[in-house]
Amino acid sequence: MAIRTCKRNVEAYITKDGSSIKELIHPLVHSNTAQSLAEATVPAGGSTLLHIHDLTEEIYHVISGTGLLTLGEEDIIVQTGDSVCIPPKTPHNIKNTGTYDLVVLCCCTPAYSHEDTQILD
Repeated sequence: MAIRTCKRNVEAYITKDGSSIKELIHPLVHSNTAQSLAEATVPAGGSTLLHIHDLTEEIYHVISGTGLLTLGEEDIIVQTGDSVCIPPKTPHNIKNTGTYDLVVLCCCTPAYSHEDTQILD
């Protein structure tokens, strides 16, 4: 099975948690089977909504910017180059604490879906 590659001009959309997402690789588009990779952008002063995923494990990798990641009961300062694993059923959100866009790669297994996202705010 050939996996189609993603082009740079992917259209962004707003996820259930309020972040702007570009799906770089997703099973519904690219014929892969188990995971998704997206680029999330949170504007300066912005924040995603506190949420959980019942099934999905996420890895956030900060491409640029600084932020405060709430992960369960813990608040973690993140910056360019940092990576964090978010286990299923763990409440989380991220706030941009910088003056420029916070850009994060989000790898999800299984792939991201609105149905697996529950808003807690």
